[in-house]
Amino acid sequence: MKIGIIGLNQTGKTTLFDLLTGKKDGFAAAGGKGSSNVGTGLVPDERIDFLSGLYKPKKTTYAKIELTDVAGFSVSGDSHGSATKFLNDVRPCDALVHVIRAFESGVVVHDLETIDPARDLEAVETEMLFADLEMIEKRVGRIKAGKKITKENAEELELLERCYEWLEKGGSILEMSLSDDERTAIRNFAFLTEKPRLAVVNLDESQWESKQWPGQDALRSLCEKLNIPLLELCVEMELEISRLPEDDKQLFMEDMGIGQPGVAVLARAVYGLLGLISFLTTGEDEVRAWTIEKGTNARKAAGKVHSDIERGFIRAEVVKYDSIHELGSMAKVKEKGLFRLEGKEYIVVDGDIINFRFNI
Repeated sequence: MKIGIIGLNQTGKTTLFDLLTGKKDGFAAAGGKGSSNVGTGLVPDERIDFLSGLYKPKKTTYAKIELTDVAGFSVSGDSHGSATKFLNDVRPCDALVHVIRAFESGVVVHDLETIDPARDLEAVETEMLFADLEMIEKRVGRIKAGKKITKENAEELELLERCYEWLEKGGSILEMSLSDDERTAIRNFAFLTEKPRLAVVNLDESQWESKQWPGQDALRSLCEKLNIPLLELCVEMELEISRLPEDDKQLFMEDMGIGQPGVAVLARAVYGLLGLISFLTTGEDEVRAWTIEKGTNARKAAGKVHSDIERGFIRAEVVKYDSIHELGSMAKVKEKGLFRLEGKEYIVVDGDIINFRFNI
């Protein structure tokens, strides 16, 4: 799962990357300004915290996401070079988190000198839409220039021309009505507008406290139109809090009206965007979260732990997290009859605690 953090220059992308990965200096990690930073972020999970406290394991493992802080590009002057690099770096990502600036600063000056979140979101969305149109034009041109158009070429041509017409009307490939076979057929194009997107508006402290920031109605309206979820974060404040001693973090969060760390809120939103859930395994050796797609059955989930377990799958011993959290021990869960044996076709639910029985 590769998440690209995107946006224009001077929006706070690298600060968000530092927050999510725990890095102190994203540019140093990448080797210079203008480069794309790559790192891994842990997905905060209160369930793992609780189970780790209960089992006292030798090792605690949270779910992870791969993050790329994509170098921003300028919308002023000659931006072709930076836009090209931006688009190339975005293409391998599975989903995009678009950081949009609302914060005011006399030190960090916006490229366009004014704060207009909706304008900035539209600029990047338009750049990606034009890139998809250009890709289709090139492929259609190559097909039509061929000496012979095969049946497969004709089918591809018809599909691409439909995609082009949809994009010309301002739509995204993600929301286009396509069959599973058609989705598979265009997968190699890695269309930018087919990637799930999430918008994060980056506020300063006063905006966070007042819940008022420039252009908020216009941005919310645009996100609704584009069907892009919108989160509000004060990224700089979240980063400062994340670096405090554990005893002080909760106090500062309460003072600033932060119910949950922004990392947890963002991670949960990304999971929802990609249709992902976590199941949990416990024991004295390790408490761990495993990431799977929603709708995965027990046997396939077992393969995430080890291929041998999937191959020799017998049963899944399943306990709901809420049951053990409420009762405080596995023994009490079993006493209440809340322990179940499930077969290979059981659909795993977010938060299931599973022990797999297998034989090879």
